[in-house]
Amino acid sequence: MQDQVTPFEPDMADLPKGEWLTRLAQTAETHGFFQPLGRKHFAAHIRRGDTLVVTFESVQGMRALTEGAEPLGWSMVRDNDWSHLCIASDGDTWFRDRHVIGLFDQMVDDGFFDDFETVLFYGAGPCGYAAAAYSVAAPGAQVLVIQPQATLDPRVTEWDDRFVEMRRTDFTSRYGYAPDMLDACNQAYVLYDPVETLDAMHAALFTRAGVTQYRMRNMGDALQSDLMNMNVLPDLMEMAAEGTLDDLQFAKVYRARRTYPGYLRRVMAALDRDDRTELTYIMARNVVARMKKAPRFQRRLAELDGLRKAADAPDEG
Repeated sequence: MQDQVTPFEPDMADLPKGEWLTRLAQTAETHGFFQPLGRKHFAAHIRRGDTLVVTFESVQGMRALTEGAEPLGWSMVRDNDWSHLCIASDGDTWFRDRHVIGLFDQMVDDGFFDDFETVLFYGAGPCGYAAAAYSVAAPGAQVLVIQPQATLDPRVTEWDDRFVEMRRTDFTSRYGYAPDMLDACNQAYVLYDPVETLDAMHAALFTRAGVTQYRMRNMGDALQSDLMNMNVLPDLMEMAAEGTLDDLQFAKVYRARRTYPGYLRRVMAALDRDDRTELTYIMARNVVARMKKAPRFQRRLAELDGLRKAADAPDEG
């Protein structure tokens, strides 16, 4: 019988970076392995059940996004008894590093992924690029990526001016062009906001058989944080791993945006920018009627009510 993984180490949120990394490494070594990968990357593995989630994350993201400053996959270990492999970077590197490439080559040679019935690769942004790119190491894997870049090779994506400092980085060698690396996966899901033009252009490069794209209009440029705040990211990861994520299931999960203030504020701002005053009024009234605390919408509704009353008032002249 396997040793129980839970509980993990106590909350690491307030630890200095060095001590935080030491505690994380100790936990991984107790329940799997920890492996430094050069100066900017490491791998941390927790071995449990026969479903493996491979998450690509940054140190900064782990320390900022999760309550306990821990890898995203640890919640899946606790809740679902999944195994977890975290590939971490210090900063945004897109994981274009010979040590990371070497790790995946070694895991392929060792048959590491063959020990699991189900493998899910997950990441967002630069980590989404890496999740798609390295998924080829586990043929038949499921892939869930949020706002991924396809490549930063300027010969392909010179229109993306957000990451010009990465243009000398090699995106053409092995595990290079992320959309091509999805050819070996079972099913891939790409989430993005079509209003974010550059994200949408990258998403378009992933259009191919076996890839399902879900548009999250007006959710903005921090989809992973929003999905975590709406408490729906674990559901999406579970359905992606099980192969049950489809249009209907996504729509059901995504209904959480109807009570998510960040999304509602962005929709109202978009309506205001387009001078769609009547739709803004209808939306503000709807939100105020449904939600107990919506001060911004209450103020906007009061403003629009005032304008409507002024417009209806008889002309005393």
